[in-house]
Amino acid sequence: MKKSFLLCLPLLFLAAEGHASLRCDKGIASEGDRAIEVQTKCGEPASSSVVGYEKTRSGSTSTEVEVQEWVYGPREGGMLYFLRFEGGRLVRIDSKRG
Repeated sequence: MKKSFLLCLPLLFLAAEGHASLRCDKGIASEGDRAIEVQTKCGEPASSSVVGYEKTRSGSTSTEVEVQEWVYGPREGGMLYFLRFEGGRLVRIDSKRG
């Protein structure tokens, strides 16, 4: 019993991990949003840059997509938000106190 609980413990952490989001003046930007949707909700980022390219696969087709990082903030409490886009879709939101 104890052993099976320990084996399931990592699954609990994965289930608790949710999608990150960023509350903006005109809505909430969430992972999966298109870049234009994020810009409509949050306005122009403080900075943006292309950080590289990443290969993606769909069946037997391989393509390269652009990877961008947008920065918003500092906001209340000095928080900076780093948004990563792959192929024009928001895939990750990180935050850090500035």
